[in-house]
Amino acid sequence: MNRDEIARPDLALRFVLLMGAVSLFADATYEGARGITGPYLATLGASAAAVGIVAGLGELLGYALRLGSGVLADRTRRYWALTFLGYLVNLGAVPALALPRRWEGVAVLLIVERVGKALRTPPRDALLSHATAQVGHGRGFGIHEALDQVGAVAGPLLVAGVLASGSGYRIAFAALSVPALISLVFLAAARAAFPQPRLFEAARQGPSDAPLPAGVRWYLAGVGLVAAGYADFSLLSFHFVRAETVSASAIPLLYALAQGSDALAALLGGRWFDRAGLRALVVLTLVAVPFAPLGFLGGAYAALAAGVLWGIGLGVQESLLRAAVARLVPSHRRASAFGLFHAVFGVCWFAGSALMGALYEISPAALVAFSLTCQVAALPCFAAAGRAIASQDLTGRGPRR
Repeated sequence: MNRDEIARPDLALRFVLLMGAVSLFADATYEGARGITGPYLATLGASAAAVGIVAGLGELLGYALRLGSGVLADRTRRYWALTFLGYLVNLGAVPALALPRRWEGVAVLLIVERVGKALRTPPRDALLSHATAQVGHGRGFGIHEALDQVGAVAGPLLVAGVLASGSGYRIAFAALSVPALISLVFLAAARAAFPQPRLFEAARQGPSDAPLPAGVRWYLAGVGLVAAGYADFSLLSFHFVRAETVSASAIPLLYALAQGSDALAALLGGRWFDRAGLRALVVLTLVAVPFAPLGFLGGAYAALAAGVLWGIGLGVQESLLRAAVARLVPSHRRASAFGLFHAVFGVCWFAGSALMGALYEISPAALVAFSLTCQVAALPCFAAAGRAIASQDLTGRGPRR
């Protein structure tokens, strides 16, 4: 298809939905597995320290390696090939967890799964960004994140059902081959229907070795600050149990509520982002800031509010932050920019999580102070990036037709 035939919002939305279906079933696969990998490793003889090291190393590699993946995608222009390879590694490692008889083999597969996700995420986001130029970057990434969250809830429910039937962990991992295969089928369908997603967008031309726009530096500074100050839900739930503000049995329900808030924030916030630009990102980041004092210093009702606000913040991070990358960066450098964005976010999240864990042992109030300082400090960075967008006259949309 030529540019005139493909550059239509209805076709762009179809591509976004196809890629959303890919992510829905992919998330069902690996999020379904993540909920049981800890106890599974324990049954194979792994220590708590080993479980922590494997999880931390996998996440760190899963984010840091995205920088190289993005650069490779932009240099080779093999966006689809790298996306397919990444999904094959990412999804294939999950059912394979049923095979090893020693915890070391499981640990290797868990790290391989994160590496696969690192390989496919920047080129996948670059492909998606071309279509979101037609439907709105905020709306497109918001739809994608909402579908992603459906999978994040469905996968653990599938695993819970398998385990409730009396089957063991190995059967549960094997069952996850079903959503993995469905995800790959949708990916193949997207590739067959839209072999050149770049045609959705009137490319902003420029030399391939040109530096990233100046606003990207401010933006990445804001991303790093948000990531560093955003406490993981596992630390929140740890506090809820220790402080006895929420019962252990109610925490999964609170987490499900947070995931629902995530999906809703992604959808509504994405539409607002297309109208207001980075002002929407500034406001919604500010809305989510109180989750830390409410969650770590409040009681049961405050914990409920914290769960909702934490989900809103996560939805902003997973949709609007990616949409802003698409607005800020020309299409020929976008995979590299997505890789850099994910690497900065992951490294800062890892460092911030470790620091907040240490601060919590000193005083929950110290953790809250650190979280508030980081997230509030991110706001002027996002505002500066927004001014850079305005000065470049980048609207984030393709030409009107």
